[in-house]
Amino acid sequence: MHELVAARLADDYSPQQVVSSLRKEFPDDPEMSLSHETVYQTLFVQARGELRTQLKLALRSGRAERRPQGSTRPKQARIAGMVGISERPAEAEDRAVPGHWEGDLIIGKGGRSQILTLVERQTRFVMLSRVPYDRGADRVAGLLSLLVRRLPEQLFRSITWDQGVERADHARFTVATGIPVYFCDPHSPWQRGSNENTNGLLRQYFPKGTDLSAHTQADLDMVADRLNRRPRQTLDWDKPFERLNNLLLSYSG
Repeated sequence: MHELVAARLADDYSPQQVVSSLRKEFPDDPEMSLSHETVYQTLFVQARGELRTQLKLALRSGRAERRPQGSTRPKQARIAGMVGISERPAEAEDRAVPGHWEGDLIIGKGGRSQILTLVERQTRFVMLSRVPYDRGADRVAGLLSLLVRRLPEQLFRSITWDQGVERADHARFTVATGIPVYFCDPHSPWQRGSNENTNGLLRQYFPKGTDLSAHTQADLDMVADRLNRRPRQTLDWDKPFERLNNLLLSYSG
């Protein structure tokens, strides 16, 4: 048990994720059952050296609820031809049908670097793309077009974004891919709640105030894979990649 717990903490699982994954993997073995409080207490009491580092990672949020943060994104402007989130299909709102995504950019030091993030609403599967040089609307549209081609077209029914000017070229993206883009109401980040939560998790790897251009696409793919292999409470402790694999198998069948 100690080895499994340590290995999963090293993979950035929280104590609650560790405990739930063990219960799922060993449902009939009481010797593999423990509480997340036991994990916390063991780390607090015994943490030295590497375990202290693991404890810091395990307590990555440091608080129970989100604090409002300042933003370095470009100021919002009216985007020509945008379609509001109220027009998005109801199937996206209740997550009943896969293929509806939320997108955003996380911004680096001084607003001079950025990473494109996409999260699928039903499975919470994450995809990341490096955005070199600048976040001009044409560049973001082109990179987003490349990113969505990584998965079958059945898995892309819509993308929801905020009203940042980096999505001003949304029409070109929709023409190239056939994927409609819906825009949140101003100052309403909760309308992209899955993406907001994921961006918070990503800050463990890409801290605020750092230069994001230093990370290669291979780095971003590795981080996305780590998030996609964490068990999620919202998925009944399944992992996003497991849910996505099930969808891919259903399409191939």
